Amino acid sequence: MRAVFVLITVACSLLILPTRSSEQPVGATIDFSQSRSQWLRYGYDSENQVLDQWQSLLERIESLPTDEKLRQVNEFVHDALKYRLDSDLWNREDYWASPLETLAHGMGDCEDFVIIQYVSLLSAGITDDQLRLIYVRARIGGPASPITRPHMVLGYYPTPGAEPVLLDSLMEDILPARERTDLTPVFSFNSSELWAGGAGASAGSSTARLSPWRDVLNRMRSEGVSFNVSR
Repeated sequence: MRAVFVLITVACSLLILPTRSSEQPVGATIDFSQSRSQWLRYGYDSENQVLDQWQSLLERIESLPTDEKLRQVNEFVHDALKYRLDSDLWNREDYWASPLETLAHGMGDCEDFVIIQYVSLLSAGITDDQLRLIYVRARIGGPASPITRPHMVLGYYPTPGAEPVLLDSLMEDILPARERTDLTPVFSFNSSELWAGGAGASAGSSTARLSPWRDVLNRMRSEGVSFNVSR
């Protein structure tokens, strides 16, 4: 996570970040036949049913209201995963895992929780003009504590410029941003663009600026995840 933080140092005090992209909204589809083939190619446990459970979840919630999609995706991810640092799981300081990698291990850190939640919600019909992966500084030890650490959450914005609700690996509750006074946003991004702090204009391509994001998107495509313009 430290390697990402040094890329952009602009911070702002609110989580009211831009939601309108210059591009058309993007959704995602998952070819689970390809995912299963890659799962076996990786040598993951063929008896593990979590991939079937993930597919069943996404099919079940596709027609549900948005708040129910958020609730069920968040619940699934928290039930399926345990929090584990990259240094313990991957023997690396910072590694952004694909949903397949995360589900196979049954654990991950904040980015891994956010990435599978993001892909799940895109697959369930929410477009990425309403979703942001938000890189923040999280205050540890209470409101007066000077101690912060890098962290990532997922923001859902019901309308452009609205206050988001946040999905977080550190808690199962989905809360509006105003209640997360422990978080200070640094930048946000989606499948194609990146925004620094609270600036309204795009700061450029997310894949060009964030090499871990570019790498995990490429891995996801090889595992059956397709990002496509929503019609």
